[in-house]
Amino acid sequence: MKKLFLLFAVATMSLSIYSCRETTEEKSEDAVESMGEDMENAADEAGNELEEAGQDVENAAENAENEMEEEVEGTDDMNADDDM
Repeated sequence: MKKLFLLFAVATMSLSIYSCRETTEEKSEDAVESMGEDMENAADEAGNELEEAGQDVENAAENAENEMEEEVEGTDDMNADDDM
């Protein structure tokens, strides 16, 4: 009877270890996939922010160019004293 109980205990422990190992593998795979998706989303977001920052810089450069042209042409309204 002891041998039968021991055999049953060993079989039960073996099955539980095997099933835990599969669960751990699945959880690890899910975690890796989730991390990959998070990294991809973060990279996309960073790319979008860089594009927006580039557009802001381009707009600021265009505005500065326009201001400079107005100043050179004497049509700048900011300094009304220059027009007199």
